[in-house]
Amino acid sequence: MFLLALLLLPAAVAYSSSDRRGTPEIRPSIPTADRTAGNRVFLDHADLLLKHPQDSFMILTGSVVFTKGGMIMKCDSAHYFSETESLDAFGNVSMEQGDTLFVYADELNYDGVAELAVLYADPGKKVRLINRDVQLETDVFCYDLHIDLGYYETGGTLTDPSNTLTSMYGEYAPSTKEANFYTGVHLNSRNTSDTLDIWSDTLYYNTATRIAELHSPSEILNARGTIFTSLGIYDTDGNRTTLFDRSTIVTNQNQTLTADTIYYDRARGYGEAFGSMVLTDSAHSVQLQADYGYYNELTDSSFATGRAQILEYSKPDTLYLHGRYISSTARYDTVRIAADTMAGTPERTRIDTTHVAVLYPRVRFFRNDMQGVCDSMRFTQSDTTLRMYINPVIWNEDRQVFGNLIEVQLNDSTIDRAILPDQGFTAQLIEGDHYNQLSGKKMTAYFDNGEMKQLDIDGNVEIIMYPEENDSTINKIVNAESSFLQAHFKGRTTERVKMWPQTTGAVTPLFLAKRSLYYLPKFKWYEDMRPLSPGDIFIVPAAMEELMLEKGRPIPVIPRPPLPPLHFRPDGALPDEIPSSQTDQNSNPTQP
Repeated sequence: MFLLALLLLPAAVAYSSSDRRGTPEIRPSIPTADRTAGNRVFLDHADLLLKHPQDSFMILTGSVVFTKGGMIMKCDSAHYFSETESLDAFGNVSMEQGDTLFVYADELNYDGVAELAVLYADPGKKVRLINRDVQLETDVFCYDLHIDLGYYETGGTLTDPSNTLTSMYGEYAPSTKEANFYTGVHLNSRNTSDTLDIWSDTLYYNTATRIAELHSPSEILNARGTIFTSLGIYDTDGNRTTLFDRSTIVTNQNQTLTADTIYYDRARGYGEAFGSMVLTDSAHSVQLQADYGYYNELTDSSFATGRAQILEYSKPDTLYLHGRYISSTARYDTVRIAADTMAGTPERTRIDTTHVAVLYPRVRFFRNDMQGVCDSMRFTQSDTTLRMYINPVIWNEDRQVFGNLIEVQLNDSTIDRAILPDQGFTAQLIEGDHYNQLSGKKMTAYFDNGEMKQLDIDGNVEIIMYPEENDSTINKIVNAESSFLQAHFKGRTTERVKMWPQTTGAVTPLFLAKRSLYYLPKFKWYEDMRPLSPGDIFIVPAAMEELMLEKGRPIPVIPRPPLPPLHFRPDGALPDEIPSSQTDQNSNPTQP
C-alpha cells in the first residue's frame, strides 16, 4: 500500500537560533512509538522542517522519509497537513513496500482521509509501478491504499514476462495480481517465437496465472487464425482458451467454427465445441452442424454427434446428410518412387495424405434430385467415392436403387456414376402398382446433371418393363432374362434397352397378365422411408429401423473422449454424453 506517515508532538519543536523573528526552522525529534498502531503516519527523516507556530502546515526538505505500516515514502521535499495526515511530495518520489513493490514518480498528492494517493510524472516521463516481474507505466497513477487498488485513466501499459497490455483505463491490485483493463485494450505476447494479439474493450488479467478473461466483443489473433468472442477465457502461457456466447474461430484456411461453447488447447492441438456447433469450410463449400464435436490437429481427426449433419452447397441444390455419428480421419500412404538409373536419381518415397469421413448409423440424406438411406457411409477424399453399407437405398425422382453395397463416384460434388458391385436392383414407378424393374449381379448407373442416363448390368439380368405407346399409355408387360443389359434413359422415359447374348422372356397384354408377373423376386419399394425434405433426415421411420436391423446393428453408445484437465472451466467438468433431448426423433430408445 501507499502508506504515508507523520507524527509530530508539540514537545518536539525546537527553534533555530539563527532566525527568531521570522519563520522558525525546526529539526524534528521523533519519540519512541509503536509505528504500526492505528495505521498512523510517521516522519522518519527530514533535513529541515519549516513551521509557523500558529498553524499545523509544515514544509519538509532534504531526504524526506515517511512511513505508514509497511510502506515507505521518500522524496526531496514535501508539504504536510498534520490535521488530515495529507501531504504533497515533490522530486524523486518513491514508495516502497518490502522488497516487492516500488512506485516511482515526480510528484505525489496524498489525501489522508480518503487514503488516496495520486502520482504524477513530468512531461516526457512516466509513473512506474514495479511489483516483482510486473511493471506498470502511466502519466497519472492513482492508488487507493484502503482497498489496495491502483488505477489510471489517461492510458497505461502493464508488462509481465509473458505479455504487454495497454488500455485507456486500467486497474491493478498488487496483493492479488489481478488487473482490469477498459477501452482500447490490447494484449500482445512477448514470445518472439509465437504470435498472439488480443483486442477488446473489457479484459481481466492475472499477472500470476497469465490468464485473460474477455467480457466484451473481442478479437484474438494468432498464427493459425482469428477468434471473435464476447465472453471468453484465454490462458496465454498454456495456449488454452474457453469461449462462450456463440464465439467464432476463423482459420487461415478459410474454415470457421461457431458454437455456444468452444474449448481449444493449442499445445495439444485439441478442440471441442458444444451447443449448435457450425463448422464451415468455404473452400470446399461444406458445412458440418452438430450439438457436439471435437477436432484433433495432431491426428487430423474429428468427430461430431447430436443432431449432426453435413451440408454440401457447391451446387444450387444443397445436399443434407445426417448420421448419428460423423467422424473424419487422415490416412497416410507411403509411395515408393522408382529410381531413374539413366538420370542417376535414387529411389525415394512420398507420403500421400487423404481424408476418410464415416457416418453411422442410420444414415439419411436429401437433395432435390437425390435422396438415400443406409446404415453407414464412408467417403474417401482421394477417389471422391461415397460408399454406402448395409441395405443402402437411393432415390432419383421416380426411380429407386438398392443393393448390398452402393458406391457413388462424384465429380465436383455431382454424382457421376453409381456402382452396385454385389447385387443391384432398380425400380421405377409407372403408375399404380406397375413398376419398371431391373435386377442383376453387378449394376453401374451413369448420371448427367443429376439424371440417370445409362444403366449397365453384368450377370443374372432380370427385367420387367412397361413399354409406353405413342399416346403415353401402357397396355403390355415385358418379362425377360439375360446375361448382360444396357439401358438408356431420357427423363422418365426408357429410350432403348439392349440385352445379350441370349434373351428369354415374354410380352403379355396387361389385361391378361397375372399379378405374379408384376414383380421380380427381389422387388421392394421403400417409399415410406424416403426423406422428403431436409428436416426428414433426422427422422428414422420404424420401417428403416427394421430394415437396418436385418443385417445391421443396434446403435452403439460412443463415449466422449477423455479431455486434458482445465482448471478454469466454469463448471469444472463437461458432460460424458449428449443429452437425450438432442437425439434423433423416432430412433432406438437405447441410443445415448
